[in-house]
Amino acid sequence: MNSNNKENSVFIISLLLTLIFIVWGVFFTDNLAKVTDIIYNGSIDYLGWVYLGATLFFVIFSIYLLFSKYGDIRLGKKTDRPDFNTASWLAMLFGAGMGIGIVYWSVAEPVTHYTSPPYGEGHTINAANTAMKYTFFHWGLDPWAIYTVIGLALAFFQYNKRLPAAISSAFHPILGDRIYGPIGKTIDILSIFATVFGIATSLGLGAMQVTAGMHDLFGVPNQLFVQMIVIVVATIIFIISINTGLERGIQYLSNAAMILSFAIMLLILIVGPTLTVIKVFFNTTGLYISDFIHMSLRLKPFGEGEWIASWTLFYWAWWIAWAPFVGMFIARVSKGRTVKEFVIGVLVVPTLGTCLWMSIFGGSALELVQNTGNHDLAKKITEDVSLSIFTFFDYLPLSSVLSILGFAVVAIYYITVADTATFVLGMLSEGGTLNPSNKIKMTWGVIQSALAAVLLLAGGLNVLQTASIAAALPFAIILVVMCFSLVKGLKSEVEVQRGNKRSANHS
Repeated sequence: MNSNNKENSVFIISLLLTLIFIVWGVFFTDNLAKVTDIIYNGSIDYLGWVYLGATLFFVIFSIYLLFSKYGDIRLGKKTDRPDFNTASWLAMLFGAGMGIGIVYWSVAEPVTHYTSPPYGEGHTINAANTAMKYTFFHWGLDPWAIYTVIGLALAFFQYNKRLPAAISSAFHPILGDRIYGPIGKTIDILSIFATVFGIATSLGLGAMQVTAGMHDLFGVPNQLFVQMIVIVVATIIFIISINTGLERGIQYLSNAAMILSFAIMLLILIVGPTLTVIKVFFNTTGLYISDFIHMSLRLKPFGEGEWIASWTLFYWAWWIAWAPFVGMFIARVSKGRTVKEFVIGVLVVPTLGTCLWMSIFGGSALELVQNTGNHDLAKKITEDVSLSIFTFFDYLPLSSVLSILGFAVVAIYYITVADTATFVLGMLSEGGTLNPSNKIKMTWGVIQSALAAVLLLAGGLNVLQTASIAAALPFAIILVVMCFSLVKGLKSEVEVQRGNKRSANHS
């Protein structure tokens, strides 16, 4: 009986908080924008170092886990084997972890950094190299390390310690049974809140990009009204796909998105500047590795740190806001893998994939701007980011094929993210059940879409992004504590296994 009340209270409180926010956004739009701005600027100015320090720590911690004595521990019973084949598993975690974002920013970010770099002159060869380096940095090891830490902790306590699939479960070694009390509930409510905003941001971005794509392909007007229709239609589609369940719905969608993404990458490699892309990949990987520590700790104490605030710190906060959702989902699909397999699959492989994707899109776009002298391309991209990928395709051969494929990928990722998100919110609000009821999933689905719509109305995504960052700060600290909790859990697991070996030998 007790656990049922807990589930309901977590669901009801987080629902109320979200609804208050929606009402605030509809009726007091300017006030909401002002308040979130103050919180955001305060957290970035005074606590930006927390984001940087925590995120670098997650990278080091993940790499430590990869080479540690815990690498052979299996998530689940010794006899458990993975539910999904490796390709599907990677496709699903990639779709959940990056999805829309990687399509949205892959051309826009390198070109934006090229025109206004973090340091040095814009529109130069140095600016192009710096732009690629920072794009790798923002989409590489750091976000995936955040997901590795939280996904591994959740999977471990869920499958090895038989605790409910809730964020609070990861604190069992530290809090003991208090995870079922007010402290645990607060952690779970915070994680739902951070998740709802992180996802609403992406759904808002996605709606803008889908509308931009329809404008580019079919001449549909690129207006707020159309974006609202896109959100409504998408909500209906993903409510249908929710009812097909995880194994079928999300797995098929992720695999389809992956296959189409590979098709686009290959096409651009063939019709685009192939050699440049290969050189960009190698060169930028070198720059990224050699300047990693400098970029990770760069804060500009003397002088204007605005670039860092609006890019690096914004991204770190965004990935942390996404962490509960992606972590829960990755844990849900990773049963039966070993710790080492998990870290390679969640940290190493996606980082390589993302960097390759960024080299193909960003590298080709920069080649067109820098070496071919299409300066109007850079101008168009920086003026309308949501159209950037379609603008870029217009400059390549087979542009209409690329645009249709690009549009399909954006649409599929959009539905996949909405789909996985409602699944996870259902798990979180039903006290960690692995198969939440459709009723709760649909409730969250509608609320998420409503929130995305409200925030688009309230002045676009700035309010949204600001809100998710405000929610991310306490979560960064929760994640750091989670790492220590995980090590305690893994240690005890090794001791238990040793004990089992001993007793087996003695018998």
